[in-house]
Amino acid sequence: MVSESDLDATLDVIRAGAAGPAEGIFGPASMTWRIDREAVIFLGAGRALLLQLAHPWVAAAVAEHSRTFADPIGRFHRTFELMFTMVFGSLDGATAAARRLHRRHAMISGVLPETIGPFAKGSSYNANDVAALRWVHATLVETAAIAHDLVLPPLSPEERERYWVESRLFGALFGLKPEDLPANWSAFADYNAAMARSDTLSVSTAARDVAHNILTGARPWLRPPRWYVALSAQMLPERLRTGFGFDLDERDQRAADRALKWTRRVYPYLPTGLRYVGPYHEAQARLQGKPRLELATRWLNRAWTGRPRLDDRRER
Repeated sequence: MVSESDLDATLDVIRAGAAGPAEGIFGPASMTWRIDREAVIFLGAGRALLLQLAHPWVAAAVAEHSRTFADPIGRFHRTFELMFTMVFGSLDGATAAARRLHRRHAMISGVLPETIGPFAKGSSYNANDVAALRWVHATLVETAAIAHDLVLPPLSPEERERYWVESRLFGALFGLKPEDLPANWSAFADYNAAMARSDTLSVSTAARDVAHNILTGARPWLRPPRWYVALSAQMLPERLRTGFGFDLDERDQRAADRALKWTRRVYPYLPTGLRYVGPYHEAQARLQGKPRLELATRWLNRAWTGRPRLDDRRER
């Protein structure tokens, strides 16, 4: 379990290695900003969600403690507001977001309603468990790199190593210690491959219900387009794709391939005002000493986080 004192220790590590008070943890020269500023990383959001749900503890926590069913847009906004504050916020804003996440996770615990994979019915789970946090962190880091490389020139081996070094700092925001995470990108890839083979990832009834509600869903007006669902499913290991009940036909595959083809053709030529996410533009404005955000940045922030600017609430 990640305790509050564990988080205090990892936040001390973060402060020692951060780019600066205004720059935040990573700063404009980082691989993390270079990757996460790209709106195209949203292509991987469905994959990351499904991989997280494939862990029975995560699926149970979302099904029993989240407002995803009642407020899916709010869930989307809260998730991206938290993640973007950690990545693009000031140092104080990022560490405050880490504390909010830990407190939120501390209230999430329960027991599994069914036996699934290696986990027995009635066994306990807690959102601040190291193994569960490590997996959630891995899905975010790996999927961002995959989505980036789907559309933009692939990261070089050296860039991947730089990205992983920074991602270990990102993991510290979850309270993960250096020894909790793989030492380098190669070891990280091995961890992901081992998890994909392991029955630790087993699609539960709760996981299928949440995935169906979000991706193929109960609210037709919120349903992602067919090509997006197909692309998300294509990026899963086959056994998990089957477990979630995704039965892709040729029409689905053609839709995903066509969308990806057009995205690759158009996206690199978009103006940066549209191509980069609002929180990145806000971070640049902060570094330039501009207290008032441009209308376009406020609009993009609302689209991604539901707020006109990142929530820089401080600890009291």
